[in-house]
Amino acid sequence: MKDENLLGPWVRRFLLEHLVAERNLSRNTQASYRDTMKIMLPFVSKCANRAIDRMNVEDLAPATIRKFLDHLEHDRQCSEATRNQRLATIHSLALFIGTRAPVHLGWCSEVRTIPFKRTTKASIGYLEKAEIDAIIAQPDKRTSLGRRDRTLLLFLYNSGARADETAQLIIENLQIGRSASVRLYGKGNKTRVCPLWPETAASLALLAGNRNKEERVFLGRTKEPLTRFGIHRIVRQYGRAVNEATPDLCIKRVTPHTIRHTTAVHLLRAGVDINTIRAWLGHVSVDTTNIYAEVDLEMKAAALAKVDISSLKRPSRSQHLPSLMAFLNTL
Repeated sequence: MKDENLLGPWVRRFLLEHLVAERNLSRNTQASYRDTMKIMLPFVSKCANRAIDRMNVEDLAPATIRKFLDHLEHDRQCSEATRNQRLATIHSLALFIGTRAPVHLGWCSEVRTIPFKRTTKASIGYLEKAEIDAIIAQPDKRTSLGRRDRTLLLFLYNSGARADETAQLIIENLQIGRSASVRLYGKGNKTRVCPLWPETAASLALLAGNRNKEERVFLGRTKEPLTRFGIHRIVRQYGRAVNEATPDLCIKRVTPHTIRHTTAVHLLRAGVDINTIRAWLGHVSVDTTNIYAEVDLEMKAAALAKVDISSLKRPSRSQHLPSLMAFLNTL
C-alpha cells in the first residue's frame, strides 16, 4: 500500500480482501459491514473537516468513534444492540489495520478498548403446535398461489430454513423420493442436508413440476423468484390472518425466523438431541442451539415434575422462631 496512513484503501481492503476472500462471510453480513462504513465515514469526515477520500486512519480517533456511537443512539434512534453491532464492525476494521501495519498498533489498541454496552437478551419467540398448524392451514389450496404459500410455510417449518436460504433454493437441490431431503446453503456458504416429511416432499414436487432444475423453487405472481423480503411478507400475512380469525390462539408476531425457532423447540420436545438440531439449523456452535433448551417452559415443567420430593418433611405449622436479636447474634 502506497500510503499506510490513508483510511480509504484500508476500508476497501477490509471489505473485499478480509470479509470476502479471507472470512467468506454471507452477503447479508457483508452488507451490514458495508452499511456501517456508509453511515460512519460521512460522520467522521464532518468531525475531521476532511474529505472522505483524504481521511487518515488517525482521523478515526477513539473520541470521534464515541461521538459516532452517541449519534447512532440519540440522533438516529438506534437500539443498543445496533450500536454494539456497529462497534463490532469498527473493532474488526481496527484489528485488520493494526495487524497489517504495526505503525497503527497503538491506535488499534485504543479503538478496541471502546466497550460494548450491556443489553438485555431478547427472548426467543416460537409457536405452539396448534399455532403453527393454524398458520399452515390458512392458505387457500384451491388457488395456485395458495398452494405455493402452503408449501412455503410447510417447508419453513419442516426444514427450519432461513428466509434467504429458502429464497435461494433451486429445484436441483431437492431430493424427492423414498428418502426425501433438501440441500441448503447457509451462512458462509455452509451446506447442510435436511430430511423432508412425505407431505412436504409431495407439495414441493407439485410446485416444481417439470421446470428447469436450475430454477428457483418459490416464484412470485410474475414467475420471478421470491426474495427473502417477499417470504417475510407472506409469512406475516398469514400470521395476521390467524390473529384476526382466532385472536386467542396466535398472539405472537410471526416471521420466518419465528418458524425457524419453532422448528428447533418442537424438535427438542420430540427428544431430538441438541447436536442433531445444531446440524439441522446450520449453527456453527452448539452454544447457539442451547438457547432453545433454556426458553422452553414446557420442558422445564416436565423436568420439574420428575423430581421426587416425597421424602422431604413439611415444616410444622406452628414453627417457633427465635427472637430477632437472638437470630442476629447467630450470624
